[in-house]
Amino acid sequence: MNKMNLEEYKGVYVFAQQVDNEISGIAFELLGKAKELAAPLNTDVTAVLIGSGVMGLADQLAEYGADKVIVVDDPELKEYRTEPYAHALASVINEYKPDIMLVGATAIGRDLGPTVSARVATGLTADCTVLEIGDFPLVAIPGKEDEQKHNQLLMTRPAFGGNTIATIACPNTRPQMATVRPGVMQKIEPIAGAKANVIEFNPGFTPNNKYVTIKEVVKAVSDTVDIMDAKILVSGGRGVGSPENFKLLEDLAEALGGTVSCSRAVVDSGWKPRELQVGQTGKTVRPNVYFAIGISGAIQHVAGMEESDIIVAINKDEDAPIFDVADYGIVGDLNKILPSLTAQIKEAMAAK
Repeated sequence: MNKMNLEEYKGVYVFAQQVDNEISGIAFELLGKAKELAAPLNTDVTAVLIGSGVMGLADQLAEYGADKVIVVDDPELKEYRTEPYAHALASVINEYKPDIMLVGATAIGRDLGPTVSARVATGLTADCTVLEIGDFPLVAIPGKEDEQKHNQLLMTRPAFGGNTIATIACPNTRPQMATVRPGVMQKIEPIAGAKANVIEFNPGFTPNNKYVTIKEVVKAVSDTVDIMDAKILVSGGRGVGSPENFKLLEDLAEALGGTVSCSRAVVDSGWKPRELQVGQTGKTVRPNVYFAIGISGAIQHVAGMEESDIIVAINKDEDAPIFDVADYGIVGDLNKILPSLTAQIKEAMAAK
């Protein structure tokens, strides 16, 4: 393989995921991060929008920080399929040569990111929690100071089940690619009335035996609130004891105008659906108040909720690790504490 000329690769690019001609929230979050990364590199931010009939979405991306929007619009891209989408994104990378390429760690992004990174022969760091520009190695090796590379994308992610944090760089190939899970990065305040600088690009699509045929799209009907948007979360773990006991959490959530969420153990037991799960294998949430009830606080769970403004933990085990991250902790039996807490909140609300 020819050695890449790294100097040719410039700009921070974001895969702007859209489904049914609606941009996914992760695209705006990644643009916020991209703006931050572009500043020290003195470069601009480009969103890559792939789909069919999606040109009308470009201005939205400009409002959230995209300096340019590359649109790949083709009937073959109506629904997400690995082959045509990977062809589209890999072609954009080969044509425009981004220095950094960010992809959301959604169901689509987890499929697309690795496929594309293999095609363009670069590395990919999955599920990053921190992205920054810096030196690699982080500390120059004595006697090899001149080998330290600057302006690298330093990608940090939990490793070994969250027991350690690894910072990874991709110094010798481009683009530097990372996937980031929804809820980790912050979008900017939208720039009202921003208009996109659109570049249309179509590498050409040849349906053949590698293109999957979609026979039918069945949408799951869910009446649950997206826990990532909730301002108050009442979250239950294995310590709640039974699915029936979640009624106590639902009563508290109702009194507070909040939403119920849960830990992985609760989903694995079949008590609650997966879309309510907080944590490393669930969703990352940042509510104003997070109640952790009967949740021991394994590092995988904490990774999904430690950015909450106020964390209140209720657990009968005084040594539970959740108390290390909680702002307020109550050691005791949730069957006694919750009804009393709910009653007092209702009284306080009524007094208002």
